[in-house]
Amino acid sequence: MAMATTALNRCPRCGNDNREDSYVCAFCGKRLRFERIENFWIFKRIEAEWQTPDKWYVQLLWLFYKPNKAFWSINHRRKRAPGYYILIFNSLLFGLMGLAFFSHFTINSPLAFLYSMSVFVAFLLFGLVYYFLFGFVLIWLFGKGANYAVDFSERLESRFGGVEDEKEQFNEAEMSPFSIYKGGTLHQQHAYKYKMMFCAFAPFLLTNLIQIFIVLVGFPTVFLDVVGPFDPNIFNLIFNSPTWMVLHLIDALVIAVWVPILISIAIRELSNSSTTRVLLSSFTIGIIIAILFYFLRPTFSI
Repeated sequence: MAMATTALNRCPRCGNDNREDSYVCAFCGKRLRFERIENFWIFKRIEAEWQTPDKWYVQLLWLFYKPNKAFWSINHRRKRAPGYYILIFNSLLFGLMGLAFFSHFTINSPLAFLYSMSVFVAFLLFGLVYYFLFGFVLIWLFGKGANYAVDFSERLESRFGGVEDEKEQFNEAEMSPFSIYKGGTLHQQHAYKYKMMFCAFAPFLLTNLIQIFIVLVGFPTVFLDVVGPFDPNIFNLIFNSPTWMVLHLIDALVIAVWVPILISIAIRELSNSSTTRVLLSSFTIGIIIAILFYFLRPTFSI
């Protein structure tokens, strides 16, 4: 009499059992299924043996030209993901953008340096809050799309479990001695999905630099007589500038194209799921958010 069994996918390299719908072995990284989209180098899964965690700045560099390798490396030590570094660096660049705007102001006041620092701090704090909140909202939305596409949350729960589940579910005794993941380092830690998924916002580091250059070139020179230690006209002139139309358009393009690609690779590495299905949901959400982001931008007066 045949016995009912749970469908498993045994890895031919390390001998461990995986979920039937796994795309790579969760223990040794051997590819178990192949997708056509992996013919594009940017989406190709990494099968090399992982040894030690790469430096965060190396992972940050890879995010721009080897994102598949970057997230493969990050996924092995999610605690050390450079996601929050990216958040801080973007905030600093946003502060420098404020200084780029202020560099076009000619102010007849001994408090000019104080004004420049106030603009920098204001942009820095705004950038920190903006990238933090906007990042979490975007990750939440992309996660909802991934739930629909590949049951992202269910996969994370079954793969990583809770804090108390990890030692019980993924101890060394349950793993093949041939596993090259050195005792299950891929499993024996929290999911840290937000820290890893924040890495998908690395493109803003590059676009912020481009936007600073655009501000330096495109924002007109302003002569201003200020009165007192604080003059709101400075911020009014900055935020009412039509230059923001170009800056928001660049951000919208990044949200519609670049971020969905990176977030899809992050999700597929976290959940060991289909790249194609995640990418379709991420592009859909990214394009919708980009359209709303651009058309709901502040109204500028010239």
